[in-house]
Amino acid sequence: MPRFAANLSMMFNEVPFMERFAEAAACGFEGVEFLFPYAFEADAIAAELKHHDLQQVLFNLPPGDWEAGERGIAALPGRETEFRESVETALQYATALGCPRLHAMAGLAPEDVSRETLRDVYLENLRHAARRLAEHDIELLIEPINTRDMPGYFLNHQAEGHAIVAELGEPNVKVQMDFYHTQIMDGDIWTTYQRHRGGVGHLQIAGVPKRHEPDTGEVNYPWLFEQLNADGFEGWVGCEYKPRAGTRAGLGWFEAWQRRVG
Repeated sequence: MPRFAANLSMMFNEVPFMERFAEAAACGFEGVEFLFPYAFEADAIAAELKHHDLQQVLFNLPPGDWEAGERGIAALPGRETEFRESVETALQYATALGCPRLHAMAGLAPEDVSRETLRDVYLENLRHAARRLAEHDIELLIEPINTRDMPGYFLNHQAEGHAIVAELGEPNVKVQMDFYHTQIMDGDIWTTYQRHRGGVGHLQIAGVPKRHEPDTGEVNYPWLFEQLNADGFEGWVGCEYKPRAGTRAGLGWFEAWQRRVG
């Protein structure tokens, strides 16, 4: 049965970050994810998780200079030392928060560097991260991201992501499959999921095309949830969407699912 995790970077923005854990728990979520925890003390976040009986499901490795527009460094030549340092930073937080998986963002592809070079750097960095995280029983995730929301991002298609996972051959590396990105780049969501299900380590959702709640637009999420349930999916589904008009006002879809399984 799918378990839904609130994405606290996008949801409950009506209150400061450290108050969003209470909001998520009050609305019935048992897990949370977010982009980055690094602006806050790990112990403070851990205390919120414990107080509200929440599971930390996922967060990202440090992405480089986010404010300057960087979107990860895992595939960027010349940033290998920084990447290894980012693994150590994320590992400290993951250990403190009891988080079982981390996402390494590939980054925006420089125009003057070949894809072959970027891919070689990406594979080597991922291999290092995977082996370091394996020492702590933590999964490493990579995520294909659509070219509309993030032009120039190195990894865009599900098949590409799973090919990289297969080439690495590290048992704790998997693909973070966001149905929103998948619909935009590949379509055929359910068949794509079934084709790659063994290599999928985490799911995320959002309505298409505007990345709002999964209750409108071109993707039939209630049907997909039922298919996941019938297929025996027991992992987490991250709710990485932008509420249309207030987080609580847009949780009708989640309340309906709670009634369905309750």
